[in-house]
Amino acid sequence: MLSPIDLLDVAEAAAQRAGHYLRALGDPPAPADWTVKGERDFVTHVDRESERLITEVLLPATPGSRILGEELSPTGAMDGLVWVVDPLDGTTNFLHRFPVWAVSIGAALDGELLAGVVLDVPRGRLFRASKGGGAWEDGRRLSVSTVRDPSQALIGTGFPFKELDRIGEYQRQFAAVAAATSGIRRPGAAALDLADVAAGRFDGFWELMLSPWDMAAGILMIREAGGVVTDLAGRAVNAEHTGLVAGNPAMHEWLLGVVATPA
Repeated sequence: MLSPIDLLDVAEAAAQRAGHYLRALGDPPAPADWTVKGERDFVTHVDRESERLITEVLLPATPGSRILGEELSPTGAMDGLVWVVDPLDGTTNFLHRFPVWAVSIGAALDGELLAGVVLDVPRGRLFRASKGGGAWEDGRRLSVSTVRDPSQALIGTGFPFKELDRIGEYQRQFAAVAAATSGIRRPGAAALDLADVAAGRFDGFWELMLSPWDMAAGILMIREAGGVVTDLAGRAVNAEHTGLVAGNPAMHEWLLGVVATPA
């Protein structure tokens, strides 16, 4: 079994391979080539090819491991060594040339997150984290913000665009957070949002529902940077389908109190 640092190096090699492919594409696919996976949720051959390129690096380097990936292998148990892969987080941004999208790869052993990489392809930022080894951005060690007063806080979020029946619930949360903070941002790529919580750019983050590949690497980064990540009932989470509240310890506690749902 490889160490967390070794797993991290494998994940980075896979992410960089996908990033090279994505950078070399030039223009994104035309709208006629987009496939609708669900409401307002698009996929193209680019997403699938990126995941294939990632898989060709990860599996040979870790025999017996499996891929839980958004496009080619979105189901499966979390026992053993599992690579949790989002080959293109922020596909809608990518398709519209809005430069906020990334490759995200996490490694989990029996559900415990051990390593994670988020590659911000358009801006060339590389985020890395390993269990016990800290979180890093391009060689700089990350730490969550020290903001404790909500009125000074900048909060990240994601809209429930796949679950419009929850819009009312989200709007109530949004109004409460907006009234108490200095601002809310929704760039549209959760992996990067979570990395920016780890980097202290966002003081907190919440979203009603995310998938394992959206969060696997980012959760580990935030925890290794001194932050807290739970679901909306306050339960500690790993890579799963769930809502998420994250931030530095003080802001997580406050934000959870604002958006919490019953357990």
